Amino acid sequence: MTTRTTLRRRRALSCALALLVVARAAAARGDVAPVAPSGAAPVASADSAPAAPASADARPPALREVAIDQNLDAQVPLDLAFHDESGAPVSLGQYFGKRPVILTLVYYRCPMLCTLVLNGLVRALRTLAFDPGREFELVTVSFDPRETPELAAKKKATYLGEYDRAGAATAWHFLTGDAPAVERLARAVGFHYTYVPEEQQFAHAATIMVLTPDGRISRYFFGVEYSPRDLRFGLIEAAERKIGTAVDHLLLYCYRYDPATGKYGAVAMNLIRAGGALTVFALVGFIVTMRRRETRAAAVPSISVVRKGFGQVASQTRREGSEPRRRSGSYAEQRSDRATKYGEANWPNPPRRP
Repeated sequence: MTTRTTLRRRRALSCALALLVVARAAAARGDVAPVAPSGAAPVASADSAPAAPASADARPPALREVAIDQNLDAQVPLDLAFHDESGAPVSLGQYFGKRPVILTLVYYRCPMLCTLVLNGLVRALRTLAFDPGREFELVTVSFDPRETPELAAKKKATYLGEYDRAGAATAWHFLTGDAPAVERLARAVGFHYTYVPEEQQFAHAATIMVLTPDGRISRYFFGVEYSPRDLRFGLIEAAERKIGTAVDHLLLYCYRYDPATGKYGAVAMNLIRAGGALTVFALVGFIVTMRRRETRAAAVPSISVVRKGFGQVASQTRREGSEPRRRSGSYAEQRSDRATKYGEANWPNPPRRP
């Protein structure tokens, strides 16, 4: 009886503690209003309290309109008209159609950030084994409509000297254009910028974009430092894997592009699958190699067996050569036979033949 009573008390105490925990959690969420003491003014609940004003954007006013919207797989208008570094009128579409395009939006008189973007791009391109004009094209567009082709030509000369790769002069294009064309291109790729009159500069973000040969946005890479591996993967995927090696395609099975970070990261499950497949291939190759060796060993006598056979023959030959020639009869019989043949007087010197 005492044991049953003790168990009942423990169960009741556990239920009470559970109810207390639930009640406190509900009060913390605001589901249950706290009960005011009798005679006291009612306590306002969380629902009856006035809502706190939404926090304002903490960024400076000049940066509130600066952003990058990732319009992945969006089509870029290829009919936009610009001027190249020589001042000739060009269409954006003439740089597309054959190869993926690395697009950068900068302005040539930018004192710092645009220079960092282009410098980071050149550092990645130096490491990249792909060549401009063969695997990809480069298009750099100024979003400042006041800039001229002369500025574009100077900027191009600077970075061609930094890049120093065959084919870059004809595959890297520096463009300028009117405000409507520039704004339409920036809006299509999700590149938001603003002009700050007090500083006489543009506020903008730092990014480069990889576009497919038909003008669709494939990848965004953020910041001012770009991984050559990620850039290579981005170009291969933009080209629908028509460029690159078999190793690149295998690595792309294990890596995926993350739009949130603008980088390629490893896929754990695919890495496990690839490792298992490589292990199976290695085992199959080992088994096949060992079977071939066993077959060859059974068909051809081993060197040790051949050496043993030759050794036996040689030893037998030496043994036979070392044994004295056996003669029939004793020495006396041989002497008597020779004396009879040649005469007793002439033995042991037989007569010479005439």
